[in-house]
Amino acid sequence: MRRRTFTASLGAAAVAAAAVPAHASAKTSASCEDAYTWRNAVVNGGGYVPGIVFNETEADLIYARTDIGGLYRWQEPTQTWLPLLDWVGWDEWGWTGVVSVATDPVETDRVYAAVGTYTNDWDPTNGAVLYSDDRGATWGAAELPFKQGGNMPGRGMGERLAVDPTDNAVVYLGTPNGNGLWRSVDHGRTWAKVEAFPNAGNFVQDPGSDYSDDNQGVIWVEFDQTGGRIFVGVADPADPLYVSEDRGQTWQPVPGAAAIGAVDGNRAIPKQAAIDHANGHLFIVTSWDPGPYNGAPASGKGGAVWRLDLATGDWKDVTPTYSPVGKTPGFGGITVDRQRPGTLMTATQNNWYPDEIIYRSRDSGATWETSWDYAWDANWSWPPERTDRFTMDASGSEWLSFGGSDDGPAYAVKHGWMIDALSIDPHNSDRVMWGTGATIWGTEQLTAWDAQGALLGWDDAAGHQVALPIEPFAVAVRADGVEETAVQDIAALGGTLVSATGDLGGFVQTDLGRAGVQIRRPDWSSGRGVDFAALNPDVVVGTGDVHGDVDGHVGVSTDRGATWLTTKRLEGVAGGANGGTVAVSADGAVIVWTPGDGTTAPVFSTDLGQTWTPVDGLPAGAKVRADRVDPNRLYAFASGVFFASTNGGLSFAETGASGLPAEGDVDFRAVPGKRGHLWLVGGNTPAEVDPVYGMWRSTDGGRSWRRIRDFEAADAVGFGKGRRRGYPAIYTSAKAGGQRGIWRSTDEGQSWARINDDAHQWAWTGKAISGDPEVYGRVYIATNGRGLIYGDITD
Repeated sequence: MRRRTFTASLGAAAVAAAAVPAHASAKTSASCEDAYTWRNAVVNGGGYVPGIVFNETEADLIYARTDIGGLYRWQEPTQTWLPLLDWVGWDEWGWTGVVSVATDPVETDRVYAAVGTYTNDWDPTNGAVLYSDDRGATWGAAELPFKQGGNMPGRGMGERLAVDPTDNAVVYLGTPNGNGLWRSVDHGRTWAKVEAFPNAGNFVQDPGSDYSDDNQGVIWVEFDQTGGRIFVGVADPADPLYVSEDRGQTWQPVPGAAAIGAVDGNRAIPKQAAIDHANGHLFIVTSWDPGPYNGAPASGKGGAVWRLDLATGDWKDVTPTYSPVGKTPGFGGITVDRQRPGTLMTATQNNWYPDEIIYRSRDSGATWETSWDYAWDANWSWPPERTDRFTMDASGSEWLSFGGSDDGPAYAVKHGWMIDALSIDPHNSDRVMWGTGATIWGTEQLTAWDAQGALLGWDDAAGHQVALPIEPFAVAVRADGVEETAVQDIAALGGTLVSATGDLGGFVQTDLGRAGVQIRRPDWSSGRGVDFAALNPDVVVGTGDVHGDVDGHVGVSTDRGATWLTTKRLEGVAGGANGGTVAVSADGAVIVWTPGDGTTAPVFSTDLGQTWTPVDGLPAGAKVRADRVDPNRLYAFASGVFFASTNGGLSFAETGASGLPAEGDVDFRAVPGKRGHLWLVGGNTPAEVDPVYGMWRSTDGGRSWRRIRDFEAADAVGFGKGRRRGYPAIYTSAKAGGQRGIWRSTDEGQSWARINDDAHQWAWTGKAISGDPEVYGRVYIATNGRGLIYGDITD
């Protein structure tokens, strides 16, 4: 096991770097004469938040973990979240997937994060436990001899990390895939397997899938602070719960626990647990599936809520007996109110229609109330109306409607889905937060629920239910500072920023402090690429994955992204196919689209995507870009071959260029204002002396190329406003002299300076990068889970 230490500056500005000496012979410098300030182009959320953890002893100390976007700490004065893992670099990108977080209840400055994104070969590195003694300002890493799955099935279960409150040097970690229970006795610096723990779990969701074939393993650890016992939940329906009464030296199955391993004929696992110390109750929610995606099972209920009396050992099924939708799909999070013993809440995980259900009990689960219910008319007509305990305020995150509108009881803005993170503030009964697949919701008025009474009554005269008058309280977005989008492409028009994003489609922003217009037409599930006409930037195009076979994959705007036209679907390309890439000629007259299905050759349109015609001369999968000056010139690349068009993209021919990478991810971009100027990046790293991986430049439309030897690897390139009236500034995510970073050249590539620092690396940044055409020094960086980062020269 290796231990490493990292220091992360949490301020917005990078540390000022010394200027490169004028006589320096090196063409690359690890520092830049300009200090940079880094921010997010604000979306607010955009991804799955599977865990929210309050410190038990210090008020307002809260952490939120994400599946690919790192860890955050709550800042009470500003009501915002602070990212804590931006220091994670390219080689350890998997450490931005946070499996679990534990905040020390004794020395509250201590915090731990179990990290690792995939347990299969998608992630080449093993997992780690990160430890900090200063709330995440600096970190050490204890690398583990196995992988962890922050973005794998079951990532909302847990928490797998737990600090022993009687001896806070002791920290436990539950692990997947037969690795069992682990323990540290030195505040997370070193770890060893608890050999005495007898059960590593056996629950596998789908043995035939390389993504869903994990043994879910050891799921959570809870401490009984009154009885001194340690409880551990295991993904084994026949033997799901263990206890130690001697501080972890020996372990025994809890009598009667096998009853919780089945629900309505379905096997079940103990997903989460919470202890009501005052009343001596251990509550466990179970589900037939580890989540986070699946809804209700084909038959029967999907989960249950169980209560164990810690004094007597008696088990009781306290599952809510009523659901507005009839069948319980399965449960996600569970939380207890430390200030009001006997009060607890749980939530359904994936009740897709019309909404999730949040349950609240004030009598230890004997009875439950729902967050909403149907209100039927006298004829019991479908769809019924709906009455709610609270309203959902999406201000600042209006995109949470996903372009939809209320449809009877199915509101456009929902309680959420995938609700595994559900936490009542242990210091304030009025505050609750819950995480969804898109954001964090919260309120500071929770106890208003208890004064409302029942949602529905019975009208004897009319013979049907009626909604009772209640005063709903407000729930609002609590995700400010959490930026979790996976950005796929960037188009900086000058005053307008257009981005394609995974899961959310994309955004058009004229104010980087607000999410702006979400691109939902066509009905993208994930945006893949964006472009604009360099000579007529009112014309913007994009492509994305679409849900069905009605709309086309390509979207077109003629007003700088304010509104979007739906294009026609290309016959033979299924709606579920990847959106591929798209380019538009400099004058906006021709759109060239490469479908992402891998088998369909590029097509072009001269009528804003209403009809499509096959391009002559290009293979399937060719990436196309437009010249930024000449409307007749477009370029393409595929498998080491470069192509050019001189008739507006209707046909292409090989340029005869050689020496370009034939394998790996490759991108290229055309230089604004420079006819025929192109920069190409990408490739791979085979075991050769000189791998074909790096950066190349052409000034003759792709006929000849010169390799930029400064970089042994480069993955994204883009351009922005030049210094004074010179050549556009060039930005790249690349590796020089063994140093990964964001590099800038202001002298046409003759020299390069790294403009980010070790505190601001954002893991993997190889998808897209762009400068701003109007703001010198500004750079936009696509990340895989930390949103769209932009940097400005500090002064």
